[in-house]
Amino acid sequence: MTRKTASANDTAADDPVARFEGSLSELEAIVAKMERGDLPLEESLQLFERGMGLTKVCRTSLETAELRVKNLLDAGDAPTDR
Repeated sequence: MTRKTASANDTAADDPVARFEGSLSELEAIVAKMERGDLPLEESLQLFERGMGLTKVCRTSLETAELRVKNLLDAGDAPTDR
């Protein structure tokens, strides 16, 4: 029987802030590796592809956060029944 260990992505799936922060950290690490310029082409391509996926995750997380803020601001502008 194999036991699955919890990864950062498993935990982050339930927490949008953790997911964003984890994705951003991984993306920063990928950029740092690629900026060194000493990777083989195939590894660079794989990292680039992973980076593009992480960029999409980060963008979606930011759009979701922006929508939440907008909804909170809109709710604050709503007239109250007094």
